[in-house]
Order: sequence, then C-alpha cells, then structure tokens
Amino acid sequence: MQLTIEEIEEKILNLPIKDRARLAERLIASLEIIEDQRVEHLWLIEAEKRLKEYRAGNIDSRPAQEALHEALKKIS
Repeated sequence: MQLTIEEIEEKILNLPIKDRARLAERLIASLEIIEDQRVEHLWLIEAEKRLKEYRAGNIDSRPAQEALHEALKKIS
C-alpha cells in the first residue's frame, strides 16, 4: 500500500526534531543537485552560443590572463 503525501507529512511531522532536521537537509540537498544540473545545462547552452558567435566573427576575444587581470582590478 502506497502512502499519500499527506500521510507521509503526518509521519514526518511526528518524528523527533533531530530526525526531521536530517530529513530536511537531505531533501534540500536533493533539490540543489537538480538545480546544479539545470544551471550547468544553461551554462553549456550559453558557452555554445558564445563559441558560435566567436567563430562567426561577431565577437572579439582576448587572452584569459588579460581578462582575469581586469576582473581582479575591478573587484579589489
């Protein structure tokens, strides 16, 4: 017999606080993995878009060292 979400919630809310906290951490961590995967996927799409634009000659490039130096200058 499968429990309903309401039955699961009721059982969880009757657990000792330490167990509820542990379960909450695990649930949040599982959501973070999904979000991390989503963000990684979006960055991959953006990188592919930028590479396509670069190869088409629509954007310029510069050495990474130069870009990093400028970024560090701006935040310090």
